[in-house]
Amino acid sequence: MAQQQLTLPVTGMTCASCSTRVERGLKKTPGVESAEVNLATEQATVTYDPQQVQPQQLVAAVEAAGYGVISEQLELPITGMTCASCSTRVEKALRKAPGVLEASVNLATERATVTIAPGVADLSTLTAAVEAAGYGVIAPAAEEADEESEDAETLARRAELNDKRRKLIVAIAFGLPLFLLSMARDFGLIAPWFVGAARQMMDQMPGASMTEMMQHVAAHDDLLNWLFLALATPVQFFSGRDFYVHAWKALKARTANMDTLIALGSSAAYFYSLWLLLAGLGGHVYFETAAVIIALILVGKFLEARAKSQTSAAIKALMGLQAKTARVLRGGVETDIPLAQVRVGDIVLVRPGEKVPVDGMLTQGSSTLDESMLTGESMPVQKKVGDAVIGATLNRTGSFQFRATRVGKDTALAQIVRLVQEAQGSKAPVQRLVDQVSAVFVPVVLGIALVTFLAWWFATGDVTQALIFAVAVLVIACPCALGLATPTAIMVGTGTGAQHGILIKNAEALERAGKLTTVVFDKTGTITQGQPAVTDVVTSGDEAELLRLAGSVERGSEHPLGEAVVRAAQDRGLTLAHPKGFAAIAGHGVQATVDGRTLMIGSPRLMLESGIQLGGLEGAVERLQGEAKTAVVVAADGQALGVLGIADPVKSTSAEAIAALTRQGVQVLMLTGDNRRTAEAIGRQVGLVPAQVVAEVLPEMKAAEVKRVQGEGRVVAMVGDGINDAPALAQADVGIAMGTGTDVAMETADVTLLRGDLRSVPQAIQLSRRTMRTIRWNLFWAFIYNVIGIPLAAGIFYPLLGWQLSPIYAAAAMAFSSVFVVSNSLRLRGLKLEQPVRTAAPRREVASAT
Repeated sequence: MAQQQLTLPVTGMTCASCSTRVERGLKKTPGVESAEVNLATEQATVTYDPQQVQPQQLVAAVEAAGYGVISEQLELPITGMTCASCSTRVEKALRKAPGVLEASVNLATERATVTIAPGVADLSTLTAAVEAAGYGVIAPAAEEADEESEDAETLARRAELNDKRRKLIVAIAFGLPLFLLSMARDFGLIAPWFVGAARQMMDQMPGASMTEMMQHVAAHDDLLNWLFLALATPVQFFSGRDFYVHAWKALKARTANMDTLIALGSSAAYFYSLWLLLAGLGGHVYFETAAVIIALILVGKFLEARAKSQTSAAIKALMGLQAKTARVLRGGVETDIPLAQVRVGDIVLVRPGEKVPVDGMLTQGSSTLDESMLTGESMPVQKKVGDAVIGATLNRTGSFQFRATRVGKDTALAQIVRLVQEAQGSKAPVQRLVDQVSAVFVPVVLGIALVTFLAWWFATGDVTQALIFAVAVLVIACPCALGLATPTAIMVGTGTGAQHGILIKNAEALERAGKLTTVVFDKTGTITQGQPAVTDVVTSGDEAELLRLAGSVERGSEHPLGEAVVRAAQDRGLTLAHPKGFAAIAGHGVQATVDGRTLMIGSPRLMLESGIQLGGLEGAVERLQGEAKTAVVVAADGQALGVLGIADPVKSTSAEAIAALTRQGVQVLMLTGDNRRTAEAIGRQVGLVPAQVVAEVLPEMKAAEVKRVQGEGRVVAMVGDGINDAPALAQADVGIAMGTGTDVAMETADVTLLRGDLRSVPQAIQLSRRTMRTIRWNLFWAFIYNVIGIPLAAGIFYPLLGWQLSPIYAAAAMAFSSVFVVSNSLRLRGLKLEQPVRTAAPRREVASAT
């Protein structure tokens, strides 16, 4: 059986050690081919063999590692079941559906209870599985669908954030007064209170000795310590409960994580102080240290959770584009239904100002659609009968009807969301080093803390001083920043790209794009529009009449050049006649009778062979050919009337894009099947010198040409849009497909440009470079913070300067480090991608069609 992939939303992970442990636990499960856990998205992506392992066993593996899996339970009313074999069949069908963790079907109640992974399976997925098995599902009412529309994972994450907020409030409410009172006593600000206690003693016991008075004052000091204990305990065991729970789970799994460090550090301060207090040994207590450590870590974790939720803002924005309901025609009646109930083939009605619910083909009416939310293209697009419409785009003007062709997870929006989610969940190659470090980080820190404690104890004989240094080491160490450095930047970078119409398949492609030294463009459909068009009309008479006659003859032609002539005439609103006696002259042209005149349209060679003199048109023919255009002569009754210039126009933004790449230090090459003269003419129009033009390349040789350039030690991107570009896209280090091209090209490519605008190529490179720069800064901070912070906490400067890092300051630094990394990644959301500067008006010169 083919392997399946499942994405599980995981709860309880706090640092890179957690994600590593979950990943290791999944990989140990028999039947699991691969497992990747992303700390930033808090998701595990597992590829497994369903014959060896079931989804519930994967959930059990995560839970055995000490973590949880968010799941959602749905109940489906089933129709058509008549016996036990029916319920068994439905149950098996549901269990095979992607994202289903467990399924149980009750024949008596005719209901199926299904446990799913939110975001992987939904109502439409389950309904399709039941219907494929030959049974039916009673759809919920629209009101119920609206009530259950909120994502279960979002609710779970929100509840988790609210829990963090409650525990943080308790930590601050008790920890802040404790800290202030402790500092006041340490700085002598509570001294008047002791003096008052001594005077009270003298008034009550005039003959008391100094020893008795000091004992009385000490009793009041002990009372203050008991107050400190009362304030610290709720922080330690309510606010800090999760640290203990996760540390215990890690211990049972024979490993350690960030929670282990915090639990050990705060517990050492708390229980040491408690021992001093209960044993009556006197000495300074450190209840405030334990409480403030937990409070500061909770502040950092809360801010980190808030910031992490913003890293997925692009995905949430894309998902928010989707319409909630659709208006369909069923039985001749307009009916508003939930989006999940729209089926392929439904006739959907859209009015001005409404969103297109799903993908489809326009069948009645016309309008202009705003597609900027998906493609980034600001200009509205005109739609008429026969044109494709995309779900989530906005209808600007007219009303229309369309037939649904793609619904649910098959729509363009759903595929874009899936692609971005997969990219955000992937690991960049640079993450491998981080994973290796994170796997041993916590055990190493525990060892350093133990050595620090023993070294200072033996050196000074002061257990309290040794304990302070050890606690500072435990608290300052931060594996969180290491774990978040790469995935948060990847999430924000790929999300920012999606908002600009740049879809990046995975983190590896994003990293490679930043190293590109050469970009190879296919010509047809990439640099050019990929569709021949009439660019010049040369005649001594009426241009419109010449184009009308030529268009009337070419109505019977299927040649691309003939179709270009017909389009040009129709674009001018000309009324074309019906030709008579149409005949194609293979390789040369066509002829027919229009309005009683014998017309011949074709190459200059055809005219010469037919005895038709070009006369004054020879200069125009030579000029057009010199501009790499196809010259088509129009003759009537043996006399040349004019000449048409036909070419594949260069896109208006191609020259700008190539100039932007040049400014970025990227070499540009163009591949084309044209002859050298034509290819160089096209290259000049977009700013390429002959050395940058590779001509006469057959489609099957494109991949070999890319390989040749790679052999020169260059990191190469290939940009194309056709089926014949797919091998070259796969060969390149980074394959870039135009969103206006074929599905095969986009499936092969690492990057897809939704707009079909070449200016997105330098933007994608800019985005990649900025994202990788952010990752490098994040990793630098995460590593250098620990390299410098841990020795400082261990007291490296204490013998020389008498200065030590308090555990409280260590906790503050630890909390700040992970917040800094996430916040630094969020800066990518404000990245202004380069907009090429127009240096001159676009030239009218265009390229020949190939």
